[in-house]
Formats: sequence, C-alpha cells, structure tokens
Amino acid sequence: MSKEVKSVEYGLEKIFEGAQDFLPLLGTDYVEFYVGNAKQAAHYYKTTFGYQSLAYAGLETGVRDRASYVLKQDKIRLVFTTPLTADSPINDHLRKHGDGVKVAALWVEDATSSYNETIKRGARSFMEPTTESDEFGEVVRSGIYTYGETVHIFVERKNYNGIFLPGYKEWKSDYNPAPVGLKYIDHMVGNVGWNEMNTWVKWYEDVMGFVNFLSFDDKQITTEYSALMSKVMSNGNGRIKFPINEPAEGKKKSQIEEYLDFYGGPGIQHIAIATDDIITTVAELRKRGIEFLSAPPHAYYEAIPARLGVHMDMMKEDLTKIEELAIMVDADEEGYLLQIFTKPQQDRPTLFFEIIQRMGAKGFGAGNFKALFESIEREQELRGTL
Repeated sequence: MSKEVKSVEYGLEKIFEGAQDFLPLLGTDYVEFYVGNAKQAAHYYKTTFGYQSLAYAGLETGVRDRASYVLKQDKIRLVFTTPLTADSPINDHLRKHGDGVKVAALWVEDATSSYNETIKRGARSFMEPTTESDEFGEVVRSGIYTYGETVHIFVERKNYNGIFLPGYKEWKSDYNPAPVGLKYIDHMVGNVGWNEMNTWVKWYEDVMGFVNFLSFDDKQITTEYSALMSKVMSNGNGRIKFPINEPAEGKKKSQIEEYLDFYGGPGIQHIAIATDDIITTVAELRKRGIEFLSAPPHAYYEAIPARLGVHMDMMKEDLTKIEELAIMVDADEEGYLLQIFTKPQQDRPTLFFEIIQRMGAKGFGAGNFKALFESIEREQELRGTL
C-alpha cells in the first residue's frame, strides 16, 4: 500500500536539531525590492502573479523621498520601492544592481534582542532598533547586512494591528486579479562570489544560529559547460531557508558568474514560492504571460517513474500534464516535489522565481539540477553570456 503524502507545512516546532535558534524566527515578514518604477512593478506582479493590493506609502502619506507599494497573496508580502528624488541613496542601489531584492525581512518576537544577539556575534548594523507607531499600535524594527548590500530587517509586530507598518495606508484598488495559488516563501537563494560560500555559511551559523542541512558540490551540480556549489542554511523550524551558491570552474561561464556580472556583486538570485497545486498555478501563470525556462527533453519525463521508484505510487499528478507545462519532478526519502523556474523578471539576467509544491519532500530537487542548468545555459547562449 502506498504511503499518503501531503503538502509540507512548516510549523514553529524545531525540526533541525543543529540550529541554535537564539533569535528565534517566526517566518518571513516581507521582501522589499528596489525598482525603477514601483507603480508599474506592482501592476505587473498583480497582473501576472495574482498579488493583491495591500498598502502604500509615498507623497500622499507624507513620505517625500520614496514610494512603496505593498502586495499580498496568502502569507506572502512583497514591497516595491522606488526613489522620488535624484539624491536618494536608493538610486545608487538601482544604478549598480538594477531592480532587485534589498530587504529579506524576518518576523521575530523581539527585534531589539534579535539585533543585539546578531551584532554581538559579528553582524554589521543596518538599522538600530527603532519603534514606529500610529493609531494601530507600534512596530519595532532593526536590521543587519548579509552578503553584498542585502539586508535582513527584524520585524516585531506583536503590538500592532494595522494594515502593514506605521507610515503605510491601506491601498484600495478597483483592479484585483484573482490569486494564482501562491502560499508562502519556501526559500530564498543567494549568489556570492568565488570561494565566498563557506564564509557566508559560517556567518549564518555563527551570527543567525542557522544550520547547514544540505550541501551540493561541483560534482553534483555540473553540466558539460559549467558548475556551481551550493549549501542550504535553515533556522530550526525550517520556515527560513537560505541556500547559498558560489561559482565553480567550468569550460564556460556559469549562471552564478552571469548573475554576479550583471547584478554587480552578491545578492538574492531567486525566491521559491510554495503552492498546493502546481499544475493549476503554472497553467494560470502561463496564461497571464509568465515565461518559464525551456522544458527538459522528453527523455527526462520518460525516466521519471524509474527515478521516483516507490514514490511514483504516491504521485497524484498526471505526468502528461506535468510534461505539457514543463514542470520538473524529484523525490527524497520523505516524498516527492514538483518545481519550475521562471525566466528573469527584469531586463538584467538576475532575479527569477521558482514555483514549488512539496509533497512530503524536504529537499531541493537535486535530481533536477542537470536538466535545470542545461535549460539556463540555453538562455545564456541566447544572451551571449555563456
């Protein structure tokens, strides 16, 4: 009799014993992108990915130097921020990196303690603990730098019941495309420079109390032309997972090197978002104009039953439909997962998204690495960056 598998839900209980968990982290609070035009970016993410209008800060709310639009879908909050003045430091970020993730904000019980604990362990300060308040209560935020110019902001909102944060007002819109079934952020992947991966693995262990629970070397992540190495960092409850990639020697330029060239240094390469029904989600995203990486060859799909072995009995999805939508499949000892990757979501070949459905599996699709990277290399060849 086949084992019943369900979508993975990460609770607050500890599942990775090696994590020190001195913060502790409750989940991702929001992800903030610095973009050239926040109004248009917000419209794009509403239209294509099915996010809903949530909150706004800008000239109309008394903010003079920037405009921020906040979108929501289930547990995901995305913030798109653009500078309003020529002397805004956000312009420096945009000039160097293009559109990209500036802040991966983390929801905590105590933002002051989180700041003190990480600073005393060697973190570089971005923002000292600051209390922000309005008629809905108060929020305490603090922040530290991670790789490159990327920032973790700790958000304590236990004494707040407003729409998002003080300084933001509810954004009501007549334009509300239906959601596509995106649930929460599963993981966020950072690309760092040559020989920097272990430095940042140690940083997440020492400064944030994370544990390295999976590692992949250049023998596992390799194609005919390029290679990379990756280590997955997680907090104790598994809600916050940060794989870290670095380039490895290959015949040609890897996707990590391409990212570092165009982003101008380390940063967040992709955000993986969970769904409970990847077939419906991906079909809807395609209908709305989202472009995904090219499909693996037919032989990849023919090999799935043999590759999944006993997990094939648990699989509820139709393989024909999976192939039609170019979704990839992998398994570990706990179950299987389905995943697919978009093309970059801005003109520079930097940030992209992954859609993932975990049916018991806690892995990262190691069995798909070769097919995935060959697909990325086909795109690199078109761009002349391989």
